[in-house]
Amino acid sequence: MTAKEYALLAANARELWLRALISCAYNFGFRKSELLNLRLAQVDLLGKWIELRGGETKNGRGRKLKMTAEVFELMRACVAGKKPDDYVFTRKDGSPVHDPRKAWYDLCVRTDLGEITPANGKKYKFNRFVGLNLHDFRRSAVRNLVRAGVPERVAMEISGHKTRSVFDRYNIVDERDLVRASELIEAGSGMAEPSAETDTKTDTQPHQGSVSH
Repeated sequence: MTAKEYALLAANARELWLRALISCAYNFGFRKSELLNLRLAQVDLLGKWIELRGGETKNGRGRKLKMTAEVFELMRACVAGKKPDDYVFTRKDGSPVHDPRKAWYDLCVRTDLGEITPANGKKYKFNRFVGLNLHDFRRSAVRNLVRAGVPERVAMEISGHKTRSVFDRYNIVDERDLVRASELIEAGSGMAEPSAETDTKTDTQPHQGSVSH
């Protein structure tokens, strides 16, 4: 998922809970279950922290994340008037969001990032969603963290990846990475050019002194 696609989704998310959910997923790579189980007591608006408790994450380890300005404003709106044990992501009627798929599919269809297509099952026909899925935010978050210069160990702590091998599968190299690499190579080559003050003559004189090994 590109930054442009995220901006398009964010601009068209009609429900507050969905707008906040995709912001958390895009910025930090939260798993869907981690988000949907989040309660007010885990959100520290004063310190701007979100805490995932041990035992409630896939790898069993808790983690603590500092909110970005965007996430903070959305989370503040989501928790307004709620009690410590209330769910953060709730619908307008106050019910917790357990299954975000319909709202997500509708959002992707509205933004041309997905479509509903007919499919044939073994016994009956059904409609199938084809396009972006919520798990794509996780991959985007990992790539964005690495590109932003966040140390990989810290990025793993934020995204909740326990092993380097799994983290590497999410940190996918694409054409933008290759373009950036080329730009860095060219910039490095330019810096390496000899200056006017550099003596480029071949040194044919014997070296003075000895070199200790």
